[in-house]
Amino acid sequence: MQTDLIIVSEYCRICHIEPSFLYLLQKGGLIEIDTVEGESYLPASQLYDVERYTRMYYDLSINIEGIDAIHHLLGRVESLQQEVNRLKSKLRLYETENHDSIEDL
Repeated sequence: MQTDLIIVSEYCRICHIEPSFLYLLQKGGLIEIDTVEGESYLPASQLYDVERYTRMYYDLSINIEGIDAIHHLLGRVESLQQEVNRLKSKLRLYETENHDSIEDL
């Protein structure tokens, strides 16, 4: 058994959340739950997302559809930030080339 898997029932018991919530997240495509020999496991790599979704659901009363929309929008924002950084780097390259060309005159 891999050590980076967390038993869903134990995680839910410790965190005081309903296992059905995690299965709703799985059904919505937000997380993956692995089943091995009848036991459900959550990959440890998804803990950050699960905790974030849990706060949205329990603390902010955001439903699964809202969580999915927020997840999509946050992914889009991250993608746009990466594109801005890439374009800034490209712009710096052109600015450096133009600055060097001006000094040669």
